[in-house]
Amino acid sequence: MWRTWLRLREPGFRLLNRPAGDPAASVRPRSAPQPPARAYVPPTERKRFYQNVSITQGEGGFEINLDHRKLKTPQAKLFTVPSEALAIAVATEWDSQQDTIKFYTMHLTTLCNTSLDNPTQRNKDQLIRAAVKFLDTDTICYRVEEPETLVELQKNEWDPIIEWAEKRYGVEIGSSTSIMGPSIPAKTREMLINHLASYNMWALQGIEFVVAQLKSMVLTLGLIDLHLTVEQAVLLSRLEEEYQIQKWGNIEWAHDYELQELRARTAAGTLFVHLCSESATVKHKLLKE
Repeated sequence: MWRTWLRLREPGFRLLNRPAGDPAASVRPRSAPQPPARAYVPPTERKRFYQNVSITQGEGGFEINLDHRKLKTPQAKLFTVPSEALAIAVATEWDSQQDTIKFYTMHLTTLCNTSLDNPTQRNKDQLIRAAVKFLDTDTICYRVEEPETLVELQKNEWDPIIEWAEKRYGVEIGSSTSIMGPSIPAKTREMLINHLASYNMWALQGIEFVVAQLKSMVLTLGLIDLHLTVEQAVLLSRLEEEYQIQKWGNIEWAHDYELQELRARTAAGTLFVHLCSESATVKHKLLKE
């Protein structure tokens, strides 16, 4: 997949015409849809107030214990998750915190809080349609007309993913250089809505979260279906940014931080989807420092 990308890193390619000295200008004049308000904005940091983390099984599912206190959601509901595997993953987030609890790194906990409290009060159908709506501005469906090297890069890296999705789900997606994007057939939307309907509400929260990170329904499907790794999906979603970085250079820490954050959020969302779809029970574990 990455052979073409490595070749195009060589000197000699040019970016789209744009004002001199403007490395931050966008290659394509489009904007992605703003994802609906979904999860709570976690507090920044607080001092760690517990020693041990454990999980127990209750009537409603698996619970997280911080010492002898049960974890609660922002709306003061008992923090209960549907699978033991997810409980262990969340408990690991809490157990991994050092002297300071960095809530902004605890993506699984935030996704669980969103699923339990449902702050936007959306039902299953609304979650599905919010995710499918991203097809209208899907990152890999929008193409540039120049420069030739970027056109070739998009074709070689994005076309195989679209072709896979079309074959896998029996749909037509396509791509376009128009600012309006490709025309997505109604049958395609219907097929993908039916596919997403097979997931439960918790998994759908995770799917919508990943779609919002990658700005792509197609890449998310490839990731959830194990056709892509997290690293591949993130790089494909940032193809134009990486292309520009090769031309204009990298801001020493900002680009790397942004890339690592995107990988972390995407990985957490993908793990959340799979753990929420997990039916098998894992062996009970008690987590201690």
